[in-house]
Amino acid sequence: MAEKSQQSKKREKDVALSHTEEQDVRDNQSLNSVSLYAIVHREGLEELQRPMMSLWWSGVAAGIGISLSILAEGILHHLFKDSQYQFVIENLGYTVGFVLVIVGRLQLFTENTLSVILPLLSKPSVNMSFCIARLWLIVFAANMVGTFLAAVFSYTLQAVPPELVEGMTAISKHYAEFSVSEAFSYGITSGFIIAAIVWMKPSVKHSQVLMIVIFTYLIAIGNFTHVIAGSTELFLLVLQGHISVAETVALIGATLMGNIVGGTGLFALLAYGQVVREIER
Repeated sequence: MAEKSQQSKKREKDVALSHTEEQDVRDNQSLNSVSLYAIVHREGLEELQRPMMSLWWSGVAAGIGISLSILAEGILHHLFKDSQYQFVIENLGYTVGFVLVIVGRLQLFTENTLSVILPLLSKPSVNMSFCIARLWLIVFAANMVGTFLAAVFSYTLQAVPPELVEGMTAISKHYAEFSVSEAFSYGITSGFIIAAIVWMKPSVKHSQVLMIVIFTYLIAIGNFTHVIAGSTELFLLVLQGHISVAETVALIGATLMGNIVGGTGLFALLAYGQVVREIER
């Protein structure tokens, strides 16, 4: 026994690290699931405690900012209209608005389908449910106002050159061709991807932009539906008379429900399920 004890101490001595080395290990060690949960959970609580007007104006800014995705797509569509790789290239533009909004910490509704739900799952209460409903209502309405303003600026006020508006309109028409059931189904995938981005952000501090670009490009290239970015496309089409207000409301509503199912119904529950036993201990 004494021999085994000495061997154990020797092994401990062999791997003993200096203070600097210990710090290096901590700095480069990947976050585990519980740590990720704790970070996203805390961010959700902070969002729920923000003043109503702060949420509103941040949401409006996010709506305008996310519309840069459609502008960037329109620009690339115009520049590469004769290229056989037009579809692949133009969809890179879709990532622009998401980078601005997510890195800029603006209030995007689909991010909140994960972050503010985790506190509710850990401590369910009527008051918490009310706070989440309040935040969702404010942020979603603000996002819609922002995307509508962006569409008005682009088309009605002619803040964007006509040839680029044509490109934006061309890439928007695919959304209007979806049925309500398709908008809902494709929205589930999109909601899951956005929630995954929120979950992964703490682990990729130094490569957030690349991570956002990769996964939002996946949404674009797969023709999945995102309620906030997609609303810019639909509002632009409404202003030009290509679709009716009723069709727009139906598609936005279906996409909204799909995003919630993907972000909250799938990813949030799975994220919570993998750590619940460890949190209880």
